[in-house]
Amino acid sequence: MTTSGEAARFVIHEHYARSHHFDLRLERDGVLVSWAVPRGMPTDPARNRLAVRVEDHDLDHIDFVDPTPVGTAQGTAVAKSIWDHGHYRTVKWEPTKIVVDLAGSRISARYAIFHTNGNQWMVHLMGV
Repeated sequence: MTTSGEAARFVIHEHYARSHHFDLRLERDGVLVSWAVPRGMPTDPARNRLAVRVEDHDLDHIDFVDPTPVGTAQGTAVAKSIWDHGHYRTVKWEPTKIVVDLAGSRISARYAIFHTNGNQWMVHLMGV
């Protein structure tokens, strides 16, 4: 079990499926708690990004890559790649609000993920 303050792993997959999006996955209680983030993680604290809660994934998915080539507007890409990965610390984990400090190779910042409606959440950059 991962509790407040303990370091756990995270991964952000870049995923070409029905639409190009990113998947944020946080290790918690033996699974990867997951959201599809259509426009990627926010880089501006003034602009939140939609995050759609999806099913939890098995822990072995943390390093999963699907090398199947897919055509994109920019050329060819792999179906699913690791965009960033690292560890995070939990600041707050409540049913409708999560605050984490991500420490990855691309992202090192505090994010809040908060529930809005149904399976819809928002991701907010709190600070770097």
